[in-house]
Amino acid sequence: MTLILIAYLGGILTILSPCILPVLPFVFARAGRPFLTSTLPLMAGLAVMFAGIATLAAIGGAWAVQANQWGRWIAIALLATFGLMMVFPAFGDRVMAPLQTLGGRLSERVRPGGTEGLNEAFGSLILGLATGLLWAPCAGPILGLILTGAALNGASASTSLLLLAYALGAATSMALALLVGGRVLKAMKGYLKHERTVRRVLGVLVLGGVAAIALGLDRGVLTRISAASTERIEQGLLGLGGMGHTAPEAAGNDFRDYGPAPEITGATQWLQGGPLTLADLRGKVVLIDFWTYSCINCLRTLPHVAQWDRLYREHGLVVVGVHAPEFAFERDPANVRRAVDDLGITYPVALDNDFTIWRAYQNRFWPAHFFIDANGRLRHVRLGEGETDRSEAIIRTLLMEAGATRLPPPAGGAEAQGVMAADSGAERSPETYLGTARGENRVEGPTLAPDQWALDGAWTREAERAVLTGPDGAIRYRFRGRDVHLVLASTTGQPIRFRVTINGQPPGEAAGADVSASGQGTIRDQRLYQLIRLPTAGEGELKIEFLGPGAAAYAFTFG
Repeated sequence: MTLILIAYLGGILTILSPCILPVLPFVFARAGRPFLTSTLPLMAGLAVMFAGIATLAAIGGAWAVQANQWGRWIAIALLATFGLMMVFPAFGDRVMAPLQTLGGRLSERVRPGGTEGLNEAFGSLILGLATGLLWAPCAGPILGLILTGAALNGASASTSLLLLAYALGAATSMALALLVGGRVLKAMKGYLKHERTVRRVLGVLVLGGVAAIALGLDRGVLTRISAASTERIEQGLLGLGGMGHTAPEAAGNDFRDYGPAPEITGATQWLQGGPLTLADLRGKVVLIDFWTYSCINCLRTLPHVAQWDRLYREHGLVVVGVHAPEFAFERDPANVRRAVDDLGITYPVALDNDFTIWRAYQNRFWPAHFFIDANGRLRHVRLGEGETDRSEAIIRTLLMEAGATRLPPPAGGAEAQGVMAADSGAERSPETYLGTARGENRVEGPTLAPDQWALDGAWTREAERAVLTGPDGAIRYRFRGRDVHLVLASTTGQPIRFRVTINGQPPGEAAGADVSASGQGTIRDQRLYQLIRLPTAGEGELKIEFLGPGAAAYAFTFG
């Protein structure tokens, strides 16, 4: 119940966000109309359509997003027609004439009461559904958390209920604005004494909203303005509800007895052995490593996990990798098998594409380590990377508890190169997603502030990625840190060349593991690419130019 209330309050806060502005003219166009036959159907249509589209986008993949793109243009055409009908009454009469039998009368000439009251309700519902298709509110912390949970946990009634609560909250705040707007319009009519003039003014506002949405201002400029307008309030709500991101150091990091460990059954496939169960492993110390192969934090942890496996396997340690995908391409077993081979992983790996094991352990992080003793009891949890010496000490303690003797000296850390090299610990830019579901800090124009990014050329932004549709294009990012990584893929199935520069110059000695000194690189696999590795942490403007269509960019990470 708490989560539903927080989602509802988060929706209410959207009225304070500038990115809601393009939608308001469609709402105010019904100002002054009866609540039951106009306002209520309008808000119901908006809430239901948004919740449905958001659910599909979160759990259905790119096809649902593409379907929504078609829906947006249909809705834009519908609402543009609606605005023209308000500005030009004669045009509205001609358009409405053949639609009388359908009850789709959307012009302001419809009057409540009798059969026409039903027509007005139907027209308001259609208008609400169309507005819901266009509505792309800024993904603040609350909506971002709901969408991320939906993507990880799959389809569920609770996901749709949370999204509906969020949409109902937004609809409530807009309904209140509509009531206020109705009073303003009533006062205006008293001064103007010409209802048609008021209607034309509203029609112009509707057309302005349509233009703003068609030009992408609702997803670009206004999103940028909105980023900080409600985030602090939303984070406060999440804190009160015990939600949001928990610092790894504060989440279950004690060495104690947590009780029987959950089973590790439910994997969609096993690589390099298995299937395994904890019953099979009784008497062994088990380390479960939740990871995904495009996660930089996971990749930096893998050398330590592999070293523990080599050092302590014959003394009773069993390492089980649980691969829980973050992006759609990480669900492909062939991609994971290739990554396992490339990374030199020799222990069993469970493909947890349905997040069954993830949910059993109530996990929320990549990477996450769960330490299980020889009696099958969970003894320690490490969320996030770091503290490898302590983790190794806990492994040694559990092995000795199980009766192991003559353990080798502690490894004391593992040397790694390329993307698996240790985090610099320096101040750095935040992890940045390029898709619409969690994308933040995107700007338009040539000038970037720190941690901002921009797309040059023809791109289509889907829920979890941006795809280059033109013959060439670029991504620019003003970054802070030592390392710059970007998850990339080719949608064409063919290699795609790219070129990297820093502050307009080839990277030289600052080239990452996947880039030459002249800045040349090629997308061949769906994975994380290291673009930049500075000698010391600093800042600069990265530009990655793609020399062919079909490049897909998912997320930046920094070290």
